[in-house]
Amino acid sequence: MTSKVAEETLGYEQARDELIEVVRRLEAGGTTLEESLALWERGEELAKVCRRWLDGARARLDAALAEEEKAGTEGDAE
Repeated sequence: MTSKVAEETLGYEQARDELIEVVRRLEAGGTTLEESLALWERGEELAKVCRRWLDGARARLDAALAEEEKAGTEGDAE
């Protein structure tokens, strides 16, 4: 499979698209047990990559909203 470095350089959309393809292949069947296990493991890795991107996006959004709220309450105090 891919190395940890390659996983870390995957963008969200790339990881998501590859994950969709992995799921499609698993649902279609016709693969050996070994191939299915390898696909499953890759899917788990890709899901983690997506989760990290989404968690990071959530943290950035929360920080921006908190900053906006802080600026709004400081403006009210004047």
